[in-house]
Amino acid sequence: MDQSLQSLLLKEQQQLNSALMSYLKGLNIPDRLRESVLYSIEAGGKRLRPLLMKLTCTGLGEDPVKVYPAAIALEMIHTYSLIHDDLPAMDDDTYRRGILTNHKKFDEATAILAGDGLLTNSFHVITTSDLYTDREKVNIVAKLSKASGLEGMVAGQFLDMEAENQDISIKDLENIHHLKTGRLISFAIEIGGFLAGISQAKMEILKKYGDYLGIIFQIQDDILDIEGDQATIGKRVGSDIDNEKSTYPSILGLDGAKQYKAKYVKEAAQCLKEVGLENTDLALISSYLSERDQ
Repeated sequence: MDQSLQSLLLKEQQQLNSALMSYLKGLNIPDRLRESVLYSIEAGGKRLRPLLMKLTCTGLGEDPVKVYPAAIALEMIHTYSLIHDDLPAMDDDTYRRGILTNHKKFDEATAILAGDGLLTNSFHVITTSDLYTDREKVNIVAKLSKASGLEGMVAGQFLDMEAENQDISIKDLENIHHLKTGRLISFAIEIGGFLAGISQAKMEILKKYGDYLGIIFQIQDDILDIEGDQATIGKRVGSDIDNEKSTYPSILGLDGAKQYKAKYVKEAAQCLKEVGLENTDLALISSYLSERDQ
């Protein structure tokens, strides 16, 4: 990874982690449940979704401080989804980010409740913030609940499980990951633009960019499940094949998946150019997402 990009990621992660931990540690939570929540929050993670929100807002000239409540809420929802995805009823994973998954470290009931708590309190972060007007709170909560709920991430996870051991088309696969992964990434980009007061015309371009970025992210995930290093990515390589999941490489072949990703990288770059963000830190992160090794 480029040194300047690594420095950027580290600096932004530290700032986001500080804000996230400040909120969580201020809550009155039973000790074991608190331990479970903090275990998954502190497990690492690149904080890419809140980072995308912040860098979109900053790139458009707005003070990034206003982003923090929404960014914290987004990362809480992402963490809850990982805790639940790892459960035996879902992906049944033992390791996440190089350490035991939450239900292996604690127990299934505690892991479920930790995820439930993170999901529910994410909306508390937004609605109690004094940085947002009432209109902004309603808009952010409405978009976040849709992106993460029955028409977004939850639907995507359901369709992903339903597609196991099935032959599906590339269109169906894109729809699954548009919902499961892309909706929250697109939300991050959209809210960054919304808080910066971007025009509706540019907002539509940003939404497309978020959708493309979600596909790029997922294709690279699928590639890493084949080519990745287990010690680097922090979880078992080859689990998609073992679970007979439909992936971009399984449908298009490994080379075909890489070519498909390259097409969307080009489309995403064009979107950034159209909204004047092509020479910003957001563009650096976009490139990183398509080339990351973890």
